[in-house]
Amino acid sequence: MRVIRVREFGPPQVLRIEEAEAPRPSAGQVVVAVEVAGVIFGETIVRSGRHPVPLPYEPGMEVGGRVVEVGPDADPSLEGRLVVATTLGNAGGYAEAALAEAGNVYPVPDGLPLERAVPVFQAGAVAAGILSVMGVRAGETVLVTAAAGRVGSLLVQLARAAGARVIGAVGGPGKIAAAAGAGADVTVDYGGPGWVAEVRAATDGRGADVVLDAIGGTVGEQALEATAEGGGRFGVYGLASGSWVGLDTGRLVRRGLSVVAPLAIAFAKPAAEQRADAERALDAAAAGDLVPRVHAAYPLEQAPEAHADLEERRSIGAVLLRP
Repeated sequence: MRVIRVREFGPPQVLRIEEAEAPRPSAGQVVVAVEVAGVIFGETIVRSGRHPVPLPYEPGMEVGGRVVEVGPDADPSLEGRLVVATTLGNAGGYAEAALAEAGNVYPVPDGLPLERAVPVFQAGAVAAGILSVMGVRAGETVLVTAAAGRVGSLLVQLARAAGARVIGAVGGPGKIAAAAGAGADVTVDYGGPGWVAEVRAATDGRGADVVLDAIGGTVGEQALEATAEGGGRFGVYGLASGSWVGLDTGRLVRRGLSVVAPLAIAFAKPAAEQRADAERALDAAAAGDLVPRVHAAYPLEQAPEAHADLEERRSIGAVLLRP
């Protein structure tokens, strides 16, 4: 079978197709014939060498397709089912077939295309977990950075569904419409000057009650400035810029802000609760209540282009591969 393998860290071009033997399941595992694979920003960080793993390795942690083989001690009824899954060891998804633990396999609801199921089952669960940890309440204002992205656009939708007013912050005017389309009440472009003032103007000078930042660096620090004093909550769940937000503890105390790492807390929940979050996300997508935006679906040989889209901030929504 064909698989993308990385033998050296570097630019997207190090993603190369090789031939490999088809995987065989061990106890508790299944083999999924991959029809759609998710491409996430964190995978570009690993490939670049900023978060190195042992070489060589095969990227890809989210897949969708049909179960073609079931190992011992795995549910035999999964065979032949259309599913989405997280891959064994969070690797090997950029391939024509991938291994997954049976407990990390989710049947796709009837009528839900894989192009929507793959970008929603984990990202939707993550978004729901983040909002739960942050305690978002009806009537609050929530600022979401990277609001046109894979997780960001789902955060916008779920925060609106919770009764919050949402400010979607995006990088570049071309993404404004996408954030608005996801349901943001107000949109701002953090690529230009003065966007923090725009957030404050949209909140009568107070700032956002809850800020959810996936970017870090300068943008994250500016988002922290846009957080309401006297009780505002700042949630850090990513560093797309390559660096975390710098924090001045004394200033946080003076401003009365809480800083939370909601993603780590959400991932610490019992496995059964995390599974329930993913199942709810799939059901919501099937009902049309949660709509992931797809930027592009590339053939496997164009995996470098998929990574470049993410790294160069060209993507609006999820990026997929079609092995």
